Amino acid sequence: MGLFEFLNNQFLKMQWLSELIKLLVKNVFRLDTDGRLGGSIHFFLYDVIKIFILLSVLIFAVSYIQSFFPPERTKKILGKYHGVGANLLGALLGTVTPFCSCSSIPLFIGFTNAGLPLGVTFSFLISSPLVDLASIILLASIFNWKIAVMYVVVGVLLAVVAGTIIEKAKLEKYIEPFVFNNKMAGAEQAELTRRERIMYSREQVIWIIKKVWLYILIGVGIGALIHNWIPESFISAILGQDKWYSVLIATIVGVPMYADIFGTLPIAEALVLKGVGLGTALSFMMAVTALSLPSLIMLKKVVKIKLLSIFTGIVTLGIIIIGYAFNVFGKFLV
Repeated sequence: MGLFEFLNNQFLKMQWLSELIKLLVKNVFRLDTDGRLGGSIHFFLYDVIKIFILLSVLIFAVSYIQSFFPPERTKKILGKYHGVGANLLGALLGTVTPFCSCSSIPLFIGFTNAGLPLGVTFSFLISSPLVDLASIILLASIFNWKIAVMYVVVGVLLAVVAGTIIEKAKLEKYIEPFVFNNKMAGAEQAELTRRERIMYSREQVIWIIKKVWLYILIGVGIGALIHNWIPESFISAILGQDKWYSVLIATIVGVPMYADIFGTLPIAEALVLKGVGLGTALSFMMAVTALSLPSLIMLKKVVKIKLLSIFTGIVTLGIIIIGYAFNVFGKFLV
């Protein structure tokens, strides 16, 4: 075993934690982890603890980076670029911002009010919940680095393509007028000290953990249920790789739900372990994070229904295409 593989298994996948949980289940609960109940307890405890450990460390690191990019500074950076290049930069900056689409919308308002092109703000809005740095690490911990990297590539590509289409369509008139009257959006922020950045990062850890802990528990619980209690034949009959409509179902089912990527990753993991196509599982995950019903309701407050419909349609179509592509080519990433 190479050094990288060892470090990846022990620090990212936390195999040591998996073995500790197995001993706990065996010696304290007196259950076999190969059985349904023992396996469910192991899956639940291992994934919950691993996700919270990784999440706390990653949120702190990402928030520290994010403290260097207040809206006004981001506007200055993005203002130097135009067209696809600006959309790409907007999508990339979305990877160091808050972790759900609802929390990205205030920044979306700020960027729009600051005069950034509409395509850039939508590229940012799409990439922010889909491709943040923490989700990349968690994807690698659950699947592997090839899948994590390719997920980032297609997520950023979707954000850039959608933003470019929206910009070319000249849809600025479908933004609510009040968005352009938010004078606070362009306010210059004082430079933070190192201590203030550390305090900010710690506060972000507490705030985001409080916000997502329930969704993580629910997501891991559903994952444990799928992994150990629902027969593989039942799941395959609905979402099996041989079913052409599996990606469509996964995307449609995901849209009404509300969770962030951290709550949906355990569900995607359990689905893949049950034989569901990688693309089908990722389509579900992307639909939940990028097109959740609460985030669409919030977005409706700042854009008119035509722009909201175009945005939803483009992203939905993109997710479906990505899902089928992963199902076809995913075998090369495993």
